[in-house]
Amino acid sequence: MKKPAKQHAAAAPEGIGKEAASRKIAAAAAEIHADIMRKGKKPSMDFPVRSLSNVKYDVQRGHFEILGKKSTRTLSYHTVKTFAQSMRLLATTKNDLLDRDDIAGKREVYYNSKSWGECRFDAQPESDTLLDDMEAMLGINREQLGYIPEERGGDVCGELVVVDKDPVSGEDVRINCARLGSGAWSIPSRVEHLRFETKAKLVLVVETASLFQRLVHHRYFERANCVLISMSGVPTRACRRFIRRLSDDQKLPVLAFTDGDPYGYCNIYRTLKAGSGQAAHINRFFCVPQAHYLGVTPQDILDYHLEDATHPLEDVDVKRAKDALKNDPFILHHKEWQAVLTQMLKMGVRIEQQAFAKHGLNFVLEVYLPEKLKKGKFLP
Repeated sequence: MKKPAKQHAAAAPEGIGKEAASRKIAAAAAEIHADIMRKGKKPSMDFPVRSLSNVKYDVQRGHFEILGKKSTRTLSYHTVKTFAQSMRLLATTKNDLLDRDDIAGKREVYYNSKSWGECRFDAQPESDTLLDDMEAMLGINREQLGYIPEERGGDVCGELVVVDKDPVSGEDVRINCARLGSGAWSIPSRVEHLRFETKAKLVLVVETASLFQRLVHHRYFERANCVLISMSGVPTRACRRFIRRLSDDQKLPVLAFTDGDPYGYCNIYRTLKAGSGQAAHINRFFCVPQAHYLGVTPQDILDYHLEDATHPLEDVDVKRAKDALKNDPFILHHKEWQAVLTQMLKMGVRIEQQAFAKHGLNFVLEVYLPEKLKKGKFLP
């Protein structure tokens, strides 16, 4: 495979440090205070609307870009609690995280609010939503604000040396992802400081943990000279950011391998490549526009005689596919993906990665993947 010639814009987050982020929060608070001091002026905060209805698929940048729709939160009798929660969250972010160089998880933020009196959160979805709103309002991804994700970042194995830092001494820590015994290296929640060394020719990202483990067990990364990464479903922000940084830094092509169903296509792969409507304000950091789709496709069912290893589409599958054909900017831009979803709906079936085991447990690594890589024809 050829290495990608084109590099996409915004390969790294904006260079905003903790002090700059703290000042940005202080400036936002100062504007609200100024509104309060003006007679007849109700304080308010503006947040970008985070949904597919407020994004466009930017072909040049290769990801969803947020448009101009905003939601205004004005202090009133009905919004006083939410407004107070927003202010307390901003204060906690500045004073307890940025100014003290500390970190917090989403769950910790929820429990921390129990000391906020009447403006405490009653359930974590409330605090999660406000945290996303704050991230969008400030234009700073929450990892830079000191918030760490609760979920795992993903697993890595293959021809790659990751250079990390010892948090105490600051010394380099070298992790050889090809020499981890029978296991793999877990992507950390923060990946900006990592450096990479590799002679691999490509990055292969895999949806399911079981298939990833089969490829690792048989050291497929040696015969394909690749870096294997397990997404375990929709890839986390840390996983997507890691793949993006690795691909940009080492100029490696990225191929995605998921189940052949609407969720694999329109949620897992689409999120990896172009981002999502909910996170449109930070997609430019966390998507991988240079990714292409390897499989499984509806045509693979026919080409590899897997008709009796499929499952009927469920109602939720049909709805997701039809919604994508009608509303998803990424699908609407790519006729190839429209054809895939239309073919899948016509066939009325979905297929899992493990279906290739019909022809033998190692058919996927001995036949399917080598043939796909040799042909070199992948979906956008």
